[in-house]
Amino acid sequence: MSSTETRPSSADVSVAGELTDQRILVLDFGSQYAQLIARRVREQNVYCQIVRHDLTAQRIAALRPKGIILSGGPSSVYQDGAPQCDPALFDLGIPVLGICYGMQLACAALGGKVDHTPSREYGRASCNVQVSDGLFAGLPESIEVWMSHGDQVSAIADEFETLAATSTCPFAAIRHRSRPIFGMQFHPEVTHTPLGSQILRNFVRGVCGCEDSWRLSDFADEAIQRIRGIVGDRRVICGLSGGVDSSVVAALLYRAIGDQLSCILIDNGLLRKNEQSLVIDEFSNHFQTDLHVVDAEDRFLADLAGITEPQEKRRRIGHAFIECFKDEAEKIENAHFLAQGTLYPDVIESGADPDGPAATIKLHHNVGGLPDELGFELIEPLRDLFKDEVRRLGLELGLPESLVWRHPFPGPGLAVRCLGEVTRDKLAILREADAIVVQEIQDAGLYRETSQAFAVLLPVQSVGVMGDARTYDRAVAVRCVNTDDFMTADWSHLPYDLLAKISTRIINEVKGINRVCYDISSKPPATIEWE
Repeated sequence: MSSTETRPSSADVSVAGELTDQRILVLDFGSQYAQLIARRVREQNVYCQIVRHDLTAQRIAALRPKGIILSGGPSSVYQDGAPQCDPALFDLGIPVLGICYGMQLACAALGGKVDHTPSREYGRASCNVQVSDGLFAGLPESIEVWMSHGDQVSAIADEFETLAATSTCPFAAIRHRSRPIFGMQFHPEVTHTPLGSQILRNFVRGVCGCEDSWRLSDFADEAIQRIRGIVGDRRVICGLSGGVDSSVVAALLYRAIGDQLSCILIDNGLLRKNEQSLVIDEFSNHFQTDLHVVDAEDRFLADLAGITEPQEKRRRIGHAFIECFKDEAEKIENAHFLAQGTLYPDVIESGADPDGPAATIKLHHNVGGLPDELGFELIEPLRDLFKDEVRRLGLELGLPESLVWRHPFPGPGLAVRCLGEVTRDKLAILREADAIVVQEIQDAGLYRETSQAFAVLLPVQSVGVMGDARTYDRAVAVRCVNTDDFMTADWSHLPYDLLAKISTRIINEVKGINRVCYDISSKPPATIEWE
């Protein structure tokens, strides 16, 4: 490990944007859906990058995009301090599509008027298509769209024409008569607009002229070559958690540098049932990596003793993880690099991308949260990819589907699914109940159709009867959701007989539980995890 470096720097192994000369830029104005827009564009096999809304037109031109999408956002364009774009970008000749706030911004900059609506419009609406070419080529005359706005365009300049309208929104979609500038008040990127992907495809392929040029297989080959060139004969350390991201990073590194890779698994006692054995089997036997397993259960549980507040749980777990990882890493000779499963959303939300959105939404350990004194140079080969792309890459690298398609698992592990104080006995109960939930959903053939399924141990007890005896035992909540992006989610409408079987098995097989509840709240207003 280098003793001279005082701050972790990042080796540039990002290759996604270099694999094609065709890209779409999304200027982010604070939309909760900006990442979803980029994912929808990438589904067209076209590379898409989210950037700051305040990039100059000169900088945008230097990135050579084939098209620009202005995202939605929570602000009003007529308010002081509302985020603006460089108006010169409309003179670049590059196709522009404004969505919601982005449309309002374009109209306001080019002679239109934006006003506050009497009541905020949120939900599905029927949209009548008036011009069935360009954005709406191949679409029916009436389509269902998703609205989410408190302002809307009340007047357009003479240079614009209307493409579509709803009963409450006369300018649901518009275009400039002579420039390649388009706008739509609704959100084509969300699943609630069923034909939204076709609209985006019409913009990306038809208007912008992008071709089928973004392939994960190309990404893997290029990333492997770049990793080899950067690493040389030095050693890379990768932290494994049993999750998809770290597993795909490790598999990619193993393909690139073989036995120069050392992996560290911190068993904090908060893992799912059989998680440790799954990781050991995959990365000791299949990939035959140098795997270090640290048994740190006692340390973590000691740090969590008496703690009930969720954020304090997370803080203590994060601190203990870093200390354990640091202690083990110091034992590995010639280790110069630290590989992490940083994904594109992590980079965006942390403000780590110099061209990315300016505001830091949250700090991720993967993008600067590790202590400076570790002294490693970071390798983050997945930092240009979204979760669904990482899964596809994992399959290309030979990882088993059972690992690639595992449901997401929170960084603090079972600690945030064990409400109240975390103890060894409570974790044992939760681990068994959780395993039953997952197994029964898998046996029913519904695991891939659900996005996340797990058990939560509640900090309450209730009266029950088992046999002829009275019980006063714990309750478990089963949480199962469906979602495309984890920004919003709906509870999974599992068959009643499946829920009954899950409940019966948990109560009969897990000592200490006498009641099972099913969580039927959506996100929002609830969150997916309980803590």
